[in-house]
Amino acid sequence: MRKVIHPFIFLTLVANTLIALGTEISVAPVVDETRRQIERIPRNDIWWTVNGEDMLWNFKNLNKLFPTNTIYRNGPVKPLKTKIYPEIGALQIQTPSGNKTFVDFLESDESTAIAVVILHKGNIVFEHYPRMNPHEKPVYWSVTKVFVSTLVAMLEAEKKIDIDKPVDFYLPELIGSDYEGILIKNILDMATGIKCSEEYIDKSSCYYQYSMAVGDGMWDESSPNNPYEYIAELNVGRYGEQGKQFDYSGVNTFVLGWLVEKITGMQLQDALSEMIWTHIGAESDAAIFAPRYGVPVMHGGLLARPRDVARFGLLFTPSHQIVSDEQLVSDKHIHTLMYEGRPELMSNQGIPMDRAGWAIKHNIYQWDMVFKNNDIYKGGWAGQGLIVNPEKDTVAVWNGYFKDDNQSEIKLTPIIRRALDLIGSDK
Repeated sequence: MRKVIHPFIFLTLVANTLIALGTEISVAPVVDETRRQIERIPRNDIWWTVNGEDMLWNFKNLNKLFPTNTIYRNGPVKPLKTKIYPEIGALQIQTPSGNKTFVDFLESDESTAIAVVILHKGNIVFEHYPRMNPHEKPVYWSVTKVFVSTLVAMLEAEKKIDIDKPVDFYLPELIGSDYEGILIKNILDMATGIKCSEEYIDKSSCYYQYSMAVGDGMWDESSPNNPYEYIAELNVGRYGEQGKQFDYSGVNTFVLGWLVEKITGMQLQDALSEMIWTHIGAESDAAIFAPRYGVPVMHGGLLARPRDVARFGLLFTPSHQIVSDEQLVSDKHIHTLMYEGRPELMSNQGIPMDRAGWAIKHNIYQWDMVFKNNDIYKGGWAGQGLIVNPEKDTVAVWNGYFKDDNQSEIKLTPIIRRALDLIGSDK
């Protein structure tokens, strides 16, 4: 009897074969299509305020709209073996239109998933690209933050940075600003006490002014022209004492990136190339959004293949040797992420220490939260995410976007965590 291969497994095998052979089928939009998309960008607001299919196109083609800086790969590709877990694809998802398997859900109109890749012990156990091709490089928004914090941790391991020192010890440019005296540890954990919370509406706010300067906010002739100068002169005051309360702000990530640049003598994308991307057997160069004067959007501008983001995730697991000949992320740092966070930072902010039935332990080093089962999670605006679990040796990477109709899509993060729970240590 002829064996029938499930279509999902067949497509996965085809994609894996093409990647292994180095084959890339170009799906680059034609010039007319790109011009039409540029014309659809709002004239009186920033480009990312559009949702739906326009947002999907923009997320997958950000490098067609704006300048980016290359993050270079090097050496042979380190292949990721495939060991599909059918249980993940068959996971039942409740939707308003009835139960669906995970694969069918991802393909449905109730999902806005662009890509999902899940690894266990370095093997791909689930991979699906409902709205992109494997070789495309969507933007990962705030997932970028943990790439920056990982560089800080690597420099810390080399004794080049002491996170218990104030940031102006290394960046004297910040003396006289609100960041003077702020410990690097508190910048890493989003606990500076500075009144510069994320704000995407009020264009006069501290955060939006910063985003204008870096090119991620609506810019006009009255906007700040240089993010380094804007932060070096920041004088907005503090809402409280540093180290007491979580308060999310991409400005903190920019300061950390600036710190990396100061210590390494390289611009951020070059430090990422030199310290990480050239060492993980990546399939492709990555890039970082740099819309104004080549300054990288350090708080959220990474463009990369999903598999390569998963390779980065493997650095936090026992399977790091599959992609890197040397251990880039130290055991000490991984232990710190899992066990040395400060739960009071979130609780003092009034953040519930329970998310969809999973207990949260803390936030740390720009990671949004570490769960009780040691899933270490970082999310990105509009539906991206990265989870690493050093104990279970798992990595999950996903990408998505918002629907037109007020973000009615079913969110991926809790579903991804359910999928990870299907992976047993004996698999």
